[in-house]
Amino acid sequence: MGKDTGEKLGVVSALVRSAFLVNAVYAESAREYGLTPQQGQLLCVLMAKPYRMSELGAVLRLAKSSLTELVDRSSQRGLVRREPDPNDGRAVRVTLTTQGGKLADAFYGETVRRIEGLPAGLGDTDREMLAELLARMVMDNEAPVVFMDRN
Repeated sequence: MGKDTGEKLGVVSALVRSAFLVNAVYAESAREYGLTPQQGQLLCVLMAKPYRMSELGAVLRLAKSSLTELVDRSSQRGLVRREPDPNDGRAVRVTLTTQGGKLADAFYGETVRRIEGLPAGLGDTDREMLAELLARMVMDNEAPVVFMDRN
């Protein structure tokens, strides 16, 4: 992609700029699939399992009103549905519809392909080291599972 300018980045700058790269890829993929980036996140989260609304809000770090609006819009498009929680009759959980599952799989696959290209200039050893260091940071900070690793 870019050329090595010899510029040295600190950890904060490198993390922020790499997050920007990933977010840009995510947004571009979402656009191509007719989704907002938030809908793409919702579909990827729900690929793992259905979530109660309260759990989903915590995972996506959205306020209740924002989450309700996101789920409403996605439901109107036929991508998700609300259903009673089988373990708690008072609770509602959100799950993918068949259409939402197919779109989630396609969106996920394309997004993975594009994100995998970001460190294309790294050799196998550096890629493994990058994955190990990022995984440790994610685990140490108890980041929620918002994107599955399907190896």
